[in-house]
Amino acid sequence: MKVPISWLKDFVEIELPVDELAHRLTMAGLEVDEIRFVGLPLPGSGGDGKPGQPVTKISGIEWDPEKIVTAAVLEVKPHPNADRLVLCELDDGAQTHIVLTGAPNLYPYKGLGKLEKPLKVAYAREGARIYDGHQPGQALTTLKRAKIRGVESYSMICSEKELGISESHEGVIILDDEAPVGVALVDYMGDAVLDISLTPNLARDANILGVAREVAAITGKPLRHPDYDFRAEGAALDDMVSIVIEEPELNPRFAVGLIREIEISASPYWVQRRLHLAGMRPINNIVDATNYVMLEIGQPLHAFDYDLLVKRAGGKAPTIITRRARQGEELTTLDGVKRRLDDFTVLVCDTLGPVAMAGVMGGLETEVTENTRSVLLEGASWNFINTRRTVNAQKLPSEAAYRFSRGVHPAMATRGVGRGLEMMRRWSGGVVYRGLVDNYPLPPVDSVVEIGPPEVRRWLGIDLSAVEIAEILERLEFKTVVQGERVLAATPDHRLDIGTGVIGVADLMEEIARIYGYERIPETRMADELPHQLGNPEFEREERVRDLLVNLGLQEVVTYRMTSPERESRLLPDPSQAETDAYVRIANPIANDRNVLRRSLLSSLLEVVERNARLGERLALFEIGPVFHALPGSDLPEEEARLALALCGRRQPPAWQASEAAAMDFYDLKGILEGLFSALGIEGVRFEPPGAAEGVSSSSFHPGKCARLRLGERELGWMGELHPLVRAHYELPDAPLLAADLSLAALLECIPAHIQVEPLAAYPPVLEDLALVLDEAIPAERVEQVIRAAGGRMLKGLRLFDVYRGGQTGEGKKSLAYSLTYQSSEKTLTDEEVLKIRQRIIRELEKELGAKLRA
Repeated sequence: MKVPISWLKDFVEIELPVDELAHRLTMAGLEVDEIRFVGLPLPGSGGDGKPGQPVTKISGIEWDPEKIVTAAVLEVKPHPNADRLVLCELDDGAQTHIVLTGAPNLYPYKGLGKLEKPLKVAYAREGARIYDGHQPGQALTTLKRAKIRGVESYSMICSEKELGISESHEGVIILDDEAPVGVALVDYMGDAVLDISLTPNLARDANILGVAREVAAITGKPLRHPDYDFRAEGAALDDMVSIVIEEPELNPRFAVGLIREIEISASPYWVQRRLHLAGMRPINNIVDATNYVMLEIGQPLHAFDYDLLVKRAGGKAPTIITRRARQGEELTTLDGVKRRLDDFTVLVCDTLGPVAMAGVMGGLETEVTENTRSVLLEGASWNFINTRRTVNAQKLPSEAAYRFSRGVHPAMATRGVGRGLEMMRRWSGGVVYRGLVDNYPLPPVDSVVEIGPPEVRRWLGIDLSAVEIAEILERLEFKTVVQGERVLAATPDHRLDIGTGVIGVADLMEEIARIYGYERIPETRMADELPHQLGNPEFEREERVRDLLVNLGLQEVVTYRMTSPERESRLLPDPSQAETDAYVRIANPIANDRNVLRRSLLSSLLEVVERNARLGERLALFEIGPVFHALPGSDLPEEEARLALALCGRRQPPAWQASEAAAMDFYDLKGILEGLFSALGIEGVRFEPPGAAEGVSSSSFHPGKCARLRLGERELGWMGELHPLVRAHYELPDAPLLAADLSLAALLECIPAHIQVEPLAAYPPVLEDLALVLDEAIPAERVEQVIRAAGGRMLKGLRLFDVYRGGQTGEGKKSLAYSLTYQSSEKTLTDEEVLKIRQRIIRELEKELGAKLRA
C-alpha cells in the first residue's frame, strides 16, 4: 500500500518528521518498507538514529526550491530548424525565458500566438538536478547550457519521470489552472510516499483513511472524515434501476447511484499525481473517480455505462441481478480476455446475462468509454472467501479483489458511492440523480466485547485503568461504555476483524498493545506457576524415527499435502483405474493441480525423486506426513500418519577412494528397514512375498521384487522395487528405484515401552557353521525361526552367509549355510553342551522343515 503524505494530511494533522512517522507506524503493526521522497528534503539516513530503531529504506529525489519552480507557458512557437521541437515563452515569476522542448502534449498549442489561458508547468532552471528522462531507471543529471538545432537551451519544462513522480515521459506536466507562478515546486506539491506492507488482518487499512486513522490513534490527533454527501440535482433514481440479490450470504449489500450528462476528459492534475504516487495509472475522470475513492476510503466501485444497460434491457429501466454463474456462461472482462466462468463465481448480471465478475473485474460490454454520457455507479459488499476463490480460479488479481478478498464492511458501500458521485460531478460536469437504490438484505452484526484492567494486566503486563482502556479504543473509533472497572467496546462499522468472546478479547488486546506501544511494554518475569511438564510419547517416538533414518543415511523431505487425482494416478500401473471420487476436495485450492488432499505419501515422495534424480548420482529420501481419507457423512477427513522411503542410484556416494559403483537394490532398502526396526527395539518383523491377489497397496511394486511387512497379525506396509509400468509414468534414470510405504501409526505402536538389555558376556563364544539342504519353497526366514527356537538362550548370533543351488543339492532343493554363535553369560560352554544344542537344532530342522545336513 503506497500512501502519499500529502493525501494523508487531508484527514489528520501530521507534525512528525516523515521518518519518525514511518517508525511509529511500523511499531504499531503497519510495517513501512520504504519511504520514497518526491521533492521533499531527504533525511540523512533511515530512522531517526535512535539505538535499536529499525532502519527504513529511503529513496527519491529532492527538488531544489531555488531551481525547480512553478511557471506559466505564455506562447508555444515552432522551432526554426526542427518540426518535432517547439520553443515556449515561459514566465517563472522572475523573468521570461525561451525554453526548448519536444513534449507532444504541447504541439496542439504551437502557432496559436499568446495563449488566452497560460499553461501552468513545472520548470527546472539551469543547474537543477533532476532524473534523466531519456535514460532507463532513475539516473540523476544536472541541467547545463547547450545548443540544440541552433537554439541555446539551459533549462527544462519537466515531465513526471524527471521529477520522480512516475515513469511517465510522454509529455510534460501541465498543472491545474489554479497553480501559482514562481513558487518553489516543493512547496506547491512536494511529497513523500510510505510503502506499507499490510498483513491480512489489516485490510481495513488498505486505504488512505485507514492509515490516517492509525496515525491519529498513535499521535493523539483528531481524525477528519471525508464528506460522503453529494449534490443531487436530477430526478429521483427509484424508477431508473432495480436490484435483485439471489444469495445474500454471497452479496450482503448492493447499492447504485446515477450521474448523467457527463463529459469524459482527463482528471485534474492533482488527482492524476496522487494516483501515480499511489501506484495506479490515471485513465479518465470517471474511472479515476472510482479508483480515487477505493484508495481513499477502501471501498472498490465499478462504473457501468448506463445507456448500454438500458439498450440491453430493450429501452426499459435495467434490472441488476447478482447470482452464481450458470453452466457454460462466459464473460469478456475489461482486460479483453474471454473467460469461462466457474459455477461458484458470483456475477453482476442484467436480464441478458453477465456484465461484471463480482468484486474482481467489470465486463467489456458495458465499460465506460469516451462516448459514455451516463454512468451507473456500483458499490457493493461480497463474500471474501468466494472472491478469493474466484481470483485464484481465474488467475485475475486486481486492486478491487485485493480488498474484497480480505473483507470490506457493507457499511462502506453507500459511503463509497456517495463520495464517487460527488467527484464525478465535480470533474465531469454531470447531473447526479437524487437518492441511491440500496439493497441491503444481510447487515453484519458488529461485535461488542467486554474487557477490563485485570485482563490487560494479565495479557499485556501493563496497568491501565478502565478509562484509559476506553480512551485507547476510542482513538480507533470503537464506541465504549465504562461501567466501573469494565469496558464495553462496540466494533466500528468499517471493521470485520473483531471476534466475540475470548477471541474478541484477544483482538482488543492487540489493538491496545499496538496503540499503547509495543516498545513501551515492560519486560516482566513469568508470574504464574509453570504447569506440570508432560511428555508426548507419540511425538518423541516420531522424532526418534526421523533421527534414526537420518543416521541410516537418508534425507528428510516435506511435500505439499495438496495434490490432484491425476498426479496420484501415476502410482498405478493403469492410471485409468484410479478412484477419483474417493478424495477430499479443497473448496479453495491454491492451484488447479492441487485441488484435493493426498491419499498417498509415496506419490508425493516420488515427485521429489523425479525432480532430483538427474541432479545427482544417489538419492536416499524419506518423508513422514499425513494422508487423508474421506469419511461418508463427515466434512472432516480421517488423517493417517505414513512413512515413505525412496532409494535410487549408487550404493555408495562417490569418493576419492575406490567406492562401490553398483546401484542399490531390494536388499539395501531391506537392510535400512531392518536397521530402523532394530534401533527401535522392534523384533519379529516378517518380510512376506505378495499373495496372488493383493490390492492397490502392492500394485505400485514389482510383483517379484517386493514384500509385505508384518509384525504378528499387524500389517506395517509394503516395500520393494517400483513396478515397471509405474516407473514409466515418471522421468527417472535407468537405475532401480526402491520404495517403502509404511503406516507410521502402526510402527510407533510396535515400539516397546522398555527394551531389555544384557551386559556383555565375560565368557568366550563358540562359533560354528551349519549347512542345510531343504526344499526351494521354504523361505530363509522360516529356517531362522526354527533355529532360534531350538537354540534357546545360548544361541546369541545367527547369520545366513551362503545360498547354493546346483547338482549336488538335487532338483527343487537349495543349500543354506548359517554361522551360529553360542555363548553363556554364566560360564564357558563345553564341547558337550554345544553338541547338545547343535543336535537339538538339527533335529528340529529335520522335523519341522525336512532339512538335512549338507555332506
